[in-house]
Amino acid sequence: MISVENRDIVIIGAAKSGVAAARMLQHKGACVFVTDAGEINPSMRRILSDACIPYEEKGHSNQAESGGFAVISPGVPTEAGLVQHYLNSGKKVYSEIEAASWFCESPILAVTGSNGKTTTANWLAHTYKVAGKEHLLAGNIGVAFSDVISQADPLTDMILEVSSFQLDHISSFQPKISIILNITPDHLNRYGNKFENYANSKLRIAENQQTGDSAIYWHDDAFLKSHFSVPRQGGPELFSFSDTTEVDKGAFVRNGKIYLKTEKEETFLMNENEISLPGRHNLLNGLATALSSRLSGIKDEAIRESLSTFKGVEHRFEFVGKKKGVRYYNDSKATNVNAVWYALKSFTDPVVLILGGQDKGNDYTDLIEPIREKVYAILAIGEASQKIQDQLKNAVPNFKVCTSLEEAVTTASGLAKEGQAVLLSPACASFDMFESYEARGNLFKLLVNNL
Repeated sequence: MISVENRDIVIIGAAKSGVAAARMLQHKGACVFVTDAGEINPSMRRILSDACIPYEEKGHSNQAESGGFAVISPGVPTEAGLVQHYLNSGKKVYSEIEAASWFCESPILAVTGSNGKTTTANWLAHTYKVAGKEHLLAGNIGVAFSDVISQADPLTDMILEVSSFQLDHISSFQPKISIILNITPDHLNRYGNKFENYANSKLRIAENQQTGDSAIYWHDDAFLKSHFSVPRQGGPELFSFSDTTEVDKGAFVRNGKIYLKTEKEETFLMNENEISLPGRHNLLNGLATALSSRLSGIKDEAIRESLSTFKGVEHRFEFVGKKKGVRYYNDSKATNVNAVWYALKSFTDPVVLILGGQDKGNDYTDLIEPIREKVYAILAIGEASQKIQDQLKNAVPNFKVCTSLEEAVTTASGLAKEGQAVLLSPACASFDMFESYEARGNLFKLLVNNL
C-alpha cells in the first residue's frame, strides 16, 4: 500500500470515480486537489464543496501539475495533456480502482470483458444474496470502488466490474479471483485503433495475481486461450468455461447439462435450459458466474437457484413491452459490435434494428451475417449513421438514417409487423446525443410506452 497521509495528490477528472477517489484519499489524510478540463456536474461540485475539497474546472492550472502523483478518472484518456505531463515528469498516474485497492481489506472478485461484465457482476451479487454471503458490488457499474471502501472487511467479498480504462493505470491491484469473459474489438479509438493494445489492457486484470489466487477465462476465445495456455510460475490457478468443449478445470456443458470440474472432482450442476436468461451469451455469463461462485465457497444449491432466478440488468436485452403484436427490446448497453451480434443471434423472428451513436472505431461489416439472417430494417442514428450506411445499407431490405431516437422509434413502429421485434442495440457510445447509455435506454422505453 502506498502511504498517502499528507501527500499532495491531484485527481484528474471530476466525474463519479474521481470525486469518490478524492473523498476517500482526503479521509485517509491526503491533501487532494481535483481538476477537470470541462465543466463539472453541479451535483459533483456540491459533493466537493461539502467536503471542503479544492477543485477547478474548464482547464488545468499550475496547481494541477504540482501533485506528488495523480489519480485518474476512467473517462480521461492517457493521451490527455495533463496525464502526459505527469508521465513525462516521471510521476506516477494511478487509476481510481488502484487507489481504492490500497485500502481494501476484502477479497476481490474482479470481472472484465468486452461484453457481459455488468450482467455477470450483477449475477454474482445475486448469487451471493441467495447464499446469504456478505458482499459489496462496485466498480464500472455506477458505484465507485472508492465510495464503498469504508465498508470493506475481510469477511465481506468485493465484487467489481472493471473496464479496460480502469485497468490502464493499475500497479498493485490484485483480485483474489479474476474473470475475463471475452475480448473483442471495443474502444479502439482510445487504444490507437489497435486491438492488441486494448486486449493487453484487459489482460492486466490478472497480472498481479499470485499463487493462491484464481484466474477464469473463456476457453473458446482464441486470444485468451493462447494467452493462458501456459500457467505463469507463481501466478494464479487457471480455470476456464465453455459451452462447446469439456475443459480440464472449470465449467462446461455436456449434452445440455452444466458441470463444474476441479482437479479432484466433476459435479453436475443443472440443466442448461434451466438458466433464466436467454441466449448463448447469457449461458456463458452463467457459466462464469457459477464457476467463480463455486471458487468463492458458495454451495451448488445456491448457485443453481441464482442461475434459474436472476432477471438480468436494465438496458441489457431488456424486454420493454408489446405494442400491436410487436415486441420492443432495450439493449442500450450494447455499445460494441460483438454485443449486437449476440443480441441478434437471440432472435428467431425478423428484427427492426436501431443502430448508431458515437462511433468507437467499429467495423460494422462484422454484423452482416446475423443482419442478413435476422434483420428486416436498419434505422441508423447519431454520428455513426453515415459509416453504418456505407457498410450495411446493402445488407438489408430497408435502411433509413433517422435524425433522432424519437424519429427512429416512430419509424420502427411503422415498419415492424405483428410477430416481429424492434431492437435498440446501438453498437456505439451514447455521448453524441445522450449523457449516458442509461439516458438513451430510458428515453427509448418512454417512447415505446407512449406509442
